[in-house]
Amino acid sequence: MMARLITYLRDHSRALKYVFFAYLVFTIAFDYFAERHVPHFFGDSIIGFWAFFGTVGCLGMAVVCKGLYNNWLHQDEDYYDK
Repeated sequence: MMARLITYLRDHSRALKYVFFAYLVFTIAFDYFAERHVPHFFGDSIIGFWAFFGTVGCLGMAVVCKGLYNNWLHQDEDYYDK
């Protein structure tokens, strides 16, 4: 069942990308209409800051973790044959 779901998502990756971007636009629009209280952090007064911060943080962590894997954890194919 999980393999069919992954195959379906892989085949429809373009539509899935549009859904994620639509959700990001929705969160920024919701943040625009949300009631503002006293800002405690510098980002609280900027519209869409936390949505942008979360997206950039997630992408940054993915890039850093992929770099760590390629440079530190990755082993050759014949690693266990040696």
